[in-house]
Amino acid sequence: MNKLGLLGKNISYSFSRAYFREKFENEKITDTTYENFDIDTIDLFPSIIKNTKNLKGLNVTIPFKEAVIPFLDKINKKAKAIGAVNTIKITKKGKLIGYNTDCYGFKKTLEPFLKSQHKSALILGTGGASKAIAYTLKNLGISYHYVSRKQSNGVSLTYDSLTDEIIEEHQIIINSTPLGTFPNIEDCPNIPYKALTNNHILFDLIYNPEETKFLKLGKQQKATTINGLNMLKLQAEKAWTIWDL
Repeated sequence: MNKLGLLGKNISYSFSRAYFREKFENEKITDTTYENFDIDTIDLFPSIIKNTKNLKGLNVTIPFKEAVIPFLDKINKKAKAIGAVNTIKITKKGKLIGYNTDCYGFKKTLEPFLKSQHKSALILGTGGASKAIAYTLKNLGISYHYVSRKQSNGVSLTYDSLTDEIIEEHQIIINSTPLGTFPNIEDCPNIPYKALTNNHILFDLIYNPEETKFLKLGKQQKATTINGLNMLKLQAEKAWTIWDL
């Protein structure tokens, strides 16, 4: 029996396990299972690899997309350029190869909504997922700034420094933070929502709830809103092709 799974922390809510289990059922795939590997610290990762027989691949989620890299034998070129891994293939010889399919899922989901005014973006948050977003925007020729709670390397904008003008200048705003995820559905990134217009795209990587407060407030300003579900489905299918079972 082939085994696949999701590596993360506090992932009982996970999309991936339900998605793949449903996929296996629908497509009559009977030789593969998908489990959660819920760990508190990345130091426990080698013991999963050692103790799980027939493990062929993993998805990786918050907060391990960057932390897992030193444990891998090889990293695909795109994942290396991004600096984050969300898919691991385990070869027949037991080698661990890291990939990033977030960028694929994000690009395919965003592209149909892009118009000529969408030249610059704000990326809220600086975790592993934000790196795939930045990589994709660069590929699409869209300039971007990271927004974080405090200034650091590569982060010039803080939430406190966001003005109406900055919001008006950046017609794409992507939430890559966990703010607003179930059960904390009243939370949202602290940005000047009143400055949003119908020219804006708000993209939330969160998929539960379907409409976060971030997206709700964007919709009130007539912005185009996109949640993370399609991106997740696309990156999951891309991971499936990489595992090639």
